[in-house]
Amino acid sequence: MTSVYDYLVIGGGIVGVATACELQRRFPECKILLVEKETQLARHQTGHNSGVIHAGVYYPPGSLKARFCKAGVQRTLAFCRQHDIPVENCGKLLVATNETELSRMEALFERCGENGIDAELLDAAQLHQREPNITGLGAIFVPSTSIVDYRLVTETMAQRFQAMGGQIALHTEVIGITEDDQVIELTCRQPSVTSAEPFTVKGRFLVSCGGLMADRLTRMLGLITDFQIIPYRGEYYRLAARHNQIVSHLIYPIPDPDLPFLGVHLTRMIDGSVTVGPNAVQGWKREGYGRLNFSLRDSAEMLSFPGFWQVTGKHLKTGLQEFRDAWWKAGYLERVRKYCPSLTLADLEPYPAGIRAQAVLKDGTLVHDFLFADSPRSLHVCNAPSPAATSAMPIADYICDKVAEKMPPVVPVIDSATN
Repeated sequence: MTSVYDYLVIGGGIVGVATACELQRRFPECKILLVEKETQLARHQTGHNSGVIHAGVYYPPGSLKARFCKAGVQRTLAFCRQHDIPVENCGKLLVATNETELSRMEALFERCGENGIDAELLDAAQLHQREPNITGLGAIFVPSTSIVDYRLVTETMAQRFQAMGGQIALHTEVIGITEDDQVIELTCRQPSVTSAEPFTVKGRFLVSCGGLMADRLTRMLGLITDFQIIPYRGEYYRLAARHNQIVSHLIYPIPDPDLPFLGVHLTRMIDGSVTVGPNAVQGWKREGYGRLNFSLRDSAEMLSFPGFWQVTGKHLKTGLQEFRDAWWKAGYLERVRKYCPSLTLADLEPYPAGIRAQAVLKDGTLVHDFLFADSPRSLHVCNAPSPAATSAMPIADYICDKVAEKMPPVVPVIDSATN
């Protein structure tokens, strides 16, 4: 490895890889290293989501989420066209099934207009005409929503990064970070290799895109922050193959605006299957994808954090319902049967779960937008909520602009341009 890199990037999810790729494109003479503790890229949030290229319906006008998402749709589609990555433009229907949801639906439709998103309001008859297997009082049709395999997108970005001269160190876990006036230094190890000695990597500047470990990485550097990552487990089912044509669009419920979760939805996947989910169950292990999982360290940190008790108390009823339906399949089924009544328990087949890294403040506030922290030689992405996958390239632009301000390269650069 190079003795001192110009830029170090922690995290092999789509945000980290997109950032490393954009840094290398802007600063082609710089030496850039991406560090990832897993043996493959996109092993966590990026590889465990619904694969939706979101249009940006839900997000407050002017928020980073709204800005990033709107720009991210076109950037993602263009990248996929350039690299022959399969994309299906199936559109999305947000379905209202009761009067409360109908009122929320109207507010969401207005937000579509505020965010400049093409959308159409449907009544019950128009909804049934588009989707005979779906019932509701009305729906919002968003034609620009598409689906893709984000793991493939991430791997393609990584190949591009390496082709431009970037380096990737897989199976390299960061266990310590120090910083002085000259360099920032990572102490690393190979996970699960007990005989391996720790080693160090040095750089002029660090970008941390640690996802589920974002708070721990800031603490390693001694940064004073007001948040902690609380894991929420998103469980999915897949419909039996005979139902692969049950819907033509993505089918979403109208979400509760007080929660950052979008509810259990029917998602057409790029492989032709249809998934149901996710729910949002309290996790007790940050990387707990198995049915039964628990980490003493993760749980102890969470239980000792005041924000956990605040947010749990505020949403106790919802949390108990989520927990019940995680173990009671019939309850889970009812969430989707309210808009797709023909489904039965036998139609729900096992499918891998995901973990959402949700930043929560000490007062219990759920962080709905992007959250950053920094030091003289580092920038940390502390919260990258959905639609981070859709928005990865605009997020990378934003990060790289900040990096160029804080630590410009000492070698010639090229002008910024879209990918």
